[in-house]
Amino acid sequence: MEANLKMLVNVIEVLVFILTFFAGYFIRKFFSERHLRETEERAGKLLEESKKELENRKKELELESKDLKFRLRSDFEKETKDRRQELSNLEKRLAQKEENIDRKVDILDKKEKEISRREGLLVDKEKSIESRQGELSRLLIEEKQKLQRISGLSVEEAKKLFLRRVEDDAQREAQILFKEIQDRTRVSADDKAKEILAVAMQKCAAEHVTNTTVSVVPLPNDEMKGRIIGREGRNIRALEIATGVDVIIDDTPEAVILSCFDTVKREIARISLERLLRDGRIHPGRIEEVVGKVKQEMANNIKEEGEHTIFELGLQRVHPEIVKLIGRLKYRTSYGQNALQHMKEVALLMAAMAGELSLDVTLAKRIGLLHDIGKAVTHEVEGPHAKIGADLAKKYGEIPDILNAISSHHEEEEPASIYAVLLQAADAVSASRPGARRETLENYIKRLEKLESIADSFKGVEKAYAIQAGREIRIIVQPEKISDLQSIGLSREIKKKIEEGLEYPGQIKVTVIRETRAIEYAK
Repeated sequence: MEANLKMLVNVIEVLVFILTFFAGYFIRKFFSERHLRETEERAGKLLEESKKELENRKKELELESKDLKFRLRSDFEKETKDRRQELSNLEKRLAQKEENIDRKVDILDKKEKEISRREGLLVDKEKSIESRQGELSRLLIEEKQKLQRISGLSVEEAKKLFLRRVEDDAQREAQILFKEIQDRTRVSADDKAKEILAVAMQKCAAEHVTNTTVSVVPLPNDEMKGRIIGREGRNIRALEIATGVDVIIDDTPEAVILSCFDTVKREIARISLERLLRDGRIHPGRIEEVVGKVKQEMANNIKEEGEHTIFELGLQRVHPEIVKLIGRLKYRTSYGQNALQHMKEVALLMAAMAGELSLDVTLAKRIGLLHDIGKAVTHEVEGPHAKIGADLAKKYGEIPDILNAISSHHEEEEPASIYAVLLQAADAVSASRPGARRETLENYIKRLEKLESIADSFKGVEKAYAIQAGREIRIIVQPEKISDLQSIGLSREIKKKIEEGLEYPGQIKVTVIRETRAIEYAK
């Protein structure tokens, strides 16, 4: 029984397993077929959507291609139209040029015909002229023979006499013409020059006093002289060695005289001595200390003075060494005139004249300021200050116009620009204005004597007088030796010789006087 029951259980288990297997199989088959149908349906929908999208894209591409074709066709038609218009215009211009060429060819043909006709006339005229020249030559020969018989002169003698008379007449006419031209030019040039100089001098409001470097130091009392000398002269020797200046202590009451060619050294010595006198401590150590400080202060003052001058004139890009040289000129004088004041004055005068002539005012100021820069080192370098100044300006990078103006302002070289001529005029105005310079009586008398001797050296001069403090010379000539026209040439020759052989500020007027006096006495 139990065995049957176990067998039945086993059979039932087998049947359940078989039923479960078939049930699972059919269930999986059912769900697989359903999933497959759903997948096919989705694939069909996607395929339809893709087809629709392709159709739409195809339509868009067709529309874009049509639009592109339309634009290309429009651009091509427009470009073709423009090219046709250009070709049409070009054809019209070519047609006009052909017509012009045809007209010119016609005109040239007419001119050639006219030239040929005139050449024929010229040939005829030349033949006529040749025949007339032959006749004229024959008549001239006969006339010469008659003149020789009448005058009793040979041909050569007659030529010489004729040429001499022609030369005298030509010289007389040339002198008359020269005088007329000179008078007209002088009037117009003098008026214009006076106008420009007047405007320049009005704009340049410079002081009319002269500046000199002080070389006398006042003392509070004569007892200070002994303290300055020191024991066995130690103090005065230390001061002279430290400054390079000769200290002269003589019988001048309450004063010490400083002597030195270098004005900067003399100024250092003056300031140092004044400080020592105020301090009261005068001995070699203190002297060296004070002089050292004053030298440093003087170097700074010189630099500041140069920079102030550059700033005052509105100049730029000036080399530092030139700035120092400009500052040194504050302590330099020429004929009693302060060199730095003179240079600033010339710069302002040149600027005013350059402005009237529409020139470069800044360049004119620069030339005027630098023209006497050589005077800052004339005690160290041999040669005229104009050449030294030009060399310094070249060394520190100034332009050729400035170099020529500096080197030619005393006529060591020929002026190469209008700025050089303006510099000569401005320099003369600044140096010759009232109160600008002082001149010793001895030099003044020598200059007047030399001026008169230059005039007396010419033939036909009876007497010469220098007047107006040497600003004018009047020459009286012998009327039987010098004619009115020759007196004009004489004044020019005297002027040239004065310019070549005499140094003078400003200008000198040369007046030649010729007169004939007839004297009778009624009795």
